[in-house]
Amino acid sequence: MTRPDRSGMATAMNSHPAPNQRATQAPVAENRAPIGFVEFVSLVAALMALTALGIDAMLPALPAIGTALGVASENQRQFVISAFLLGFGLAQLVHGPLADRFGRRPILLIALAAYVVANLIAAFASNFTLLLVARFVSGLAIAASRVVTVALVRDCYAGRAMARVMSLAFMVFMAAPVLAPSFGQVILLFGNWQMIFVMIAAVSAVVLIWFAVRMPETLAVEARQPLSLARLASGWRRAVTDRWSLGYTLAATALLGALYGFINSVQQIVAALTGSDDLLVPVFIGVAGMMALANLLNSRIVMRLGTRRISHSALTGLIVLAGAHLALAQAGWETIWTFAVLQAMTMACFGLATANFSAMAMENMGAIAGTASSVQGFVTVTVGAVVGAMIGLGFDGTTVPLYRGFFVAGLVAFAIVAIVERGRLFRPS
Repeated sequence: MTRPDRSGMATAMNSHPAPNQRATQAPVAENRAPIGFVEFVSLVAALMALTALGIDAMLPALPAIGTALGVASENQRQFVISAFLLGFGLAQLVHGPLADRFGRRPILLIALAAYVVANLIAAFASNFTLLLVARFVSGLAIAASRVVTVALVRDCYAGRAMARVMSLAFMVFMAAPVLAPSFGQVILLFGNWQMIFVMIAAVSAVVLIWFAVRMPETLAVEARQPLSLARLASGWRRAVTDRWSLGYTLAATALLGALYGFINSVQQIVAALTGSDDLLVPVFIGVAGMMALANLLNSRIVMRLGTRRISHSALTGLIVLAGAHLALAQAGWETIWTFAVLQAMTMACFGLATANFSAMAMENMGAIAGTASSVQGFVTVTVGAVVGAMIGLGFDGTTVPLYRGFFVAGLVAFAIVAIVERGRLFRPS
């Protein structure tokens, strides 16, 4: 389950406008999508879902991969996830500028083709090192689906309309985390872990063909940016100096680190609480399903309530839930039921918060959409992956390390948001 992500981009302005000044900036047309709304949202969701599929389908297979490739340490098996995430984060610095220079379409087409090939290499890896290399390359390739689709959506939508599109896309996208572990489990029933990679390659090829046939270029030729070091440095500087861009990127990074900690350790947690992996898929479906419902709810209420009120309220709820869960785990009262229910509620708050964090960070993106998106994606995913790996490697047979991570991440995100908004956390968006 990934969210992806889910961070936005920076302002193209040289100064930091006050909140009331930003409303006077020239708006982007609400809908400039070249295909129908439903197909547009579905295609964006499918592109996003390839990342989730590449991560979550692995979870049931981690024990089999470890056994087949001689990885004795259960915590080290998590590197199958972490290697993918590191590649996914690092490559975003490249895909964004390329998408601004050459357009969204060619970059996505090349990246999707590379993703297909990398998964086929993983399927035939004869040792753990080669598998990790293939996973890292897979992450490098599919990072384009995060950067370029965010820029693609920004090309066509803005403001609350963009938040609505992203929420609907996340809702459809969440079918991947819901179904991916089942996808992997079913394949293991009839085949081996290698077949999971083959099937991911096949699904990716279908999405590649869909995109190639139906989605034209959304970046006008006159809007393309030269590929120069000076321009990149300027774009990167803007991405990390705008208060909203930087603030909401860092807040999302803290929460994403906790999410990756959950993904890394959920298989071991379920096994520790139940003595087997039999409930891994139902637990994952419950958690991912709550995130999907949260994004559906957000798409229905964001135009009326605004991004700030929703996300900041959800962040407060996440902190309360994570704190209560941590106390319960430290008291030794954790069961599979408390874990599943409280984690699902926590991730619902996570979904409401981060979907809107993305939209708020994107408010001033405009002219440097691809470059700024790549900077924010690099920060959120790379740092989040490292934090998640640390949380996962700290697994000690209990859920205490995970919920300590969630609680601290929530507090850090809240502090950052409070600074960004100068204490006005629930003002209208």
